[in-house]
Amino acid sequence: MGSKRITMQDIANACGLSRNTVSKAFNERGSVPQATKDFIFQKARELGYGAPAAQSFQSSKEGSATIALFTCNLPVNYHFGTYFITSFTDRISRAGYTLKLFEISEEELMQKRLPTHFVPSKIAGIVGIELFDRAYLNVICDMNLPTILIDTPAQAYEHLMRCDYLMMENISSTTALVRHLYDRGARRIGFLGDTQHCGSFYERWAGFHIGMRTLGLTPDESICVLDNDDSPYSDIGWMTERLSRIPALPQAFVCANDYLAVYLMSALKRMGKRIPEDVMVTGFDGSAQSTLIEPALTTVQIPGAEIGRTSAELLISRIQNPAIPYSWTHIKTTPVFRGSTKAE
Repeated sequence: MGSKRITMQDIANACGLSRNTVSKAFNERGSVPQATKDFIFQKARELGYGAPAAQSFQSSKEGSATIALFTCNLPVNYHFGTYFITSFTDRISRAGYTLKLFEISEEELMQKRLPTHFVPSKIAGIVGIELFDRAYLNVICDMNLPTILIDTPAQAYEHLMRCDYLMMENISSTTALVRHLYDRGARRIGFLGDTQHCGSFYERWAGFHIGMRTLGLTPDESICVLDNDDSPYSDIGWMTERLSRIPALPQAFVCANDYLAVYLMSALKRMGKRIPEDVMVTGFDGSAQSTLIEPALTTVQIPGAEIGRTSAELLISRIQNPAIPYSWTHIKTTPVFRGSTKAE
């Protein structure tokens, strides 16, 4: 194979098996016969795939090379989760690790209790995603296991770091959205979303403020929708009533993510408002919904696969070198301008 990067598909082709079977063998999922696993690992070793396959398999059987994914919301339930999981799993498997998912229940979260089947001694490291409860994060950090969080609680910078953080870049892209709206004539611009939901939402709120003040505009919270995250944003009736309480709607809304933007657009249409002629709307995340709604939503694209790869590399580095200083990493995001802001 020379210097070519070896993938699970290459191994599958060499074995005459499906990629899914190879993935199950490396990740200890499903029922792959032992003889088939041994054959896959042998081929992987011959191709030079990551750590020696036999060593990788032996370690995963003993549990000493298992990485735990902690989440309050299964990764496949949000925009970049599938890309994240695929690239994260691929990268850690090359280093000889397997992934085990632990979905934190509401009861466990409230009681600050670790999952029943979680055994710290069998875990090499932890990745946390969609996990924003600071007290629960303290429970995780108290175990002193290598840990990386994808996104953070709001205003995480107010507390000393006790693990590694990785986030999508939020501030500069949101600032670019505000500039884009300004260039299209908007001067009264509102923000929509709970700024305390998570670190990303808070940074997008900060980027909104920076963008407004850079352009000589004063943010006006009276034309913003900043209700708590437990408010029924997805209820179009509630959203319509909430907007009706704003004396004069702004010329544009910057929304904390695409889902909120889609609900907002539906409510505006119900109110007889034209998008973008009456109100322009932006989102954030680059979700599939952003291209399906009419008009297509101006948003910010998040590189989910790159976030997965980078977070895996950071966690592996932390496992191998636990004494290195904690890091806070931001991955570049890209504004995508579409019809919801007069961009088409």
